[in-house]
Amino acid sequence: MSVRPFYLAVMDMWKAFRNSTNKNAPQAAVLFDKFHVMRHLGEALDKVRKTEYYRLTGKDRRFIKGQKYTLLSHRENLKPDGRRSLKLLLKANKRLNTAYLLKEEFGKLWDYTREGWARRFFESWRESLKWQRLKPYEKFAAMIERHWDGIAAYCKPENKVALGFVEGLNNKIRVIQRRSYGLRDEEYLRLKILTCMLDPI
Repeated sequence: MSVRPFYLAVMDMWKAFRNSTNKNAPQAAVLFDKFHVMRHLGEALDKVRKTEYYRLTGKDRRFIKGQKYTLLSHRENLKPDGRRSLKLLLKANKRLNTAYLLKEEFGKLWDYTREGWARRFFESWRESLKWQRLKPYEKFAAMIERHWDGIAAYCKPENKVALGFVEGLNNKIRVIQRRSYGLRDEEYLRLKILTCMLDPI
């Protein structure tokens, strides 16, 4: 049976995924999943939140405590109470306000359709980190630099794929593995995956 080659491999930034793709599908372009990229930025923002919480004392902490979800959620997904809490939090802490705005700004990267424009945007964003004392963001920017080709690939219209199906399938695979206490037979796992995708009789 002939196997059709694929030309796009979507993954997170774990080195093993890329190495495996380069070895087994060298014709495929690598695209780093933007949701995984943004998750890393969200984790950087949460580290800033924790640093600020432990840096402050007394009443200055009250706006930060218990606000992880509020800070990491998209503003439009928050209920009115959450939006008010976010507004108070950002007003009360300048460094968190800066970190939050930088996170929101970075999301614009995915709108660019030319790599050159995306590159200029990223360099400008990275430049804005200077003097902000946001170490987690500096580490995030360095990670983006190291993986730039797989992020710039998103600029190409043909690479702007909908990933909801992929995430759903990955979740099903994890459920299959968990129920089976880990499958060591790759062929059997492949058959189980194909079976779970069949329409019910």
